[in-house]
Amino acid sequence: MAIINWATATYEGLGKEGKGHVSTQSGALKDQPYGFNTRFEDKEGTNPEEQIAAAHASCFTMALSMGLAKQGFSKGTLQSKASITLVKDGDGFTITKSEIKLDARVPGMHGSDFEKAAVEAKLNCPISKLLNCDVTLDITSFEG
Repeated sequence: MAIINWATATYEGLGKEGKGHVSTQSGALKDQPYGFNTRFEDKEGTNPEEQIAAAHASCFTMALSMGLAKQGFSKGTLQSKASITLVKDGDGFTITKSEIKLDARVPGMHGSDFEKAAVEAKLNCPISKLLNCDVTLDITSFEG
């Protein structure tokens, strides 16, 4: 089985003066503005790294949720924040890291079992596999 999702990006004008819009198949993003100013100057709109962070946080959190459910847990709350690091690399840029911070509450679960499940999700979520960078995980809080 293959699931194919898509997004479109349009960029009008070139370089720093250009303006783009990105849309996703689901409509979650529809003509969302992006460009040099949203990526490097903190202007309103989105940027590719923000979109990657959203994809990684949601993929990892879902993978962990499914792994915990497989172990028999049915109640809990998982909240992840993925931060993407973009650094200057010669004339261009490179993404060097995706850092996931995780706050979790899974009643009745032991910390060491939770940590093992979280690491498994980090290693095996499809977005972690896609990223060719250092993917880290920091469990900032856990309640069993």
